[in-house]
Amino acid sequence: MQTIRAAVCHAFGEPLTIEQVHLRASEAGEIEVTLDAVAICHSDISYADGAWGGELPAVYGHEAAGTITATGAGVTGLVRGDAVVVTLIRACGQCPSCAAGRPTACETRYDGAGVLTTLSGGKLHQAMACGAFAEKVVVHHSQVVKIPADMRRDTASLLACGVITGIGAVVNAARLRPGQDAVVIGAGGVGLNAIQGARIAGARRIVAVDMNPAKLETAREFGATDAVLASEPSPWRAAKAALGRGADAVFVTVGVTRAYDEAPRYLAKGGRVIMVGMPPSGAMASYEPDNFASAAQGMIGSKMGEVVISRDIPWMIDLYAQGRLKLDELISGHWPLEQINEAIADTRTGGARRNVIVFS
Repeated sequence: MQTIRAAVCHAFGEPLTIEQVHLRASEAGEIEVTLDAVAICHSDISYADGAWGGELPAVYGHEAAGTITATGAGVTGLVRGDAVVVTLIRACGQCPSCAAGRPTACETRYDGAGVLTTLSGGKLHQAMACGAFAEKVVVHHSQVVKIPADMRRDTASLLACGVITGIGAVVNAARLRPGQDAVVIGAGGVGLNAIQGARIAGARRIVAVDMNPAKLETAREFGATDAVLASEPSPWRAAKAALGRGADAVFVTVGVTRAYDEAPRYLAKGGRVIMVGMPPSGAMASYEPDNFASAAQGMIGSKMGEVVISRDIPWMIDLYAQGRLKLDELISGHWPLEQINEAIADTRTGGARRNVIVFS
């Protein structure tokens, strides 16, 4: 059992506290990663606010990159010294979902207990099977992907969630084809990557929709062909005017119920709403089923972009190396672990693309 520093959540909605905690050694099938960087995702903030429940005390954080410093029995293809991205996608490889090639829907339950404990031996939840707001993590080998040794770790950390969630929603969930049209509601971290995914997939037009004019300008830098203010009385009319029709795919990348209520209004006949952003538990949206049936439309949930990380992350790294995928431009700022609450506060303002905690 070793002692590390971590940012611990003791009460929902309260600041995290930096403290010493215990991390057990890697066991069979697990690896220990010493982290260089962990990005702050809005999902971490929502969990820490209690939006989806969960156990406390807990260590959040799930967009990380670092170096393997220990391996447990039975781990193959990964060795000490390997540079890796650490994700929250823990796959057993045996359940029906894993067998069908959908590891993001793994049905084997993991309770996050025992990897972390308080200094007194008390329970400390490893949230999202990761607990990466800490100097080190111990995770299942299925959660990591090797990266080039010379790749910047702050950049690489973004591939653990925001990038794969946005791009994967386009190429895996929607299966957008060249020449089709897309609307992306929300131009935050995930939305910008959905825009990039639509550009890479060959979309004819990509309309970004957001409340913030500055974020819409950023969306254009990432590939949006048109931009619409969500505060307009009927923003879907402006989007359809830009497209000349409805969209083949509408990506809702924000956890806002109103966005889900309005999303079908952007669709063309036969179009699909791709549900990416997660509103708080209990939030409800309503629709008229006959509209979907008569127009052959649909809604598709997309968890983590439906990715297979061993397939999709290397592909995205190659696109980045070619200059076809923007990653460095997604980083808004770098913060030490001691300033994680300030970084979270900055993220809450909505202007940050991704704030990254770096470990020296």
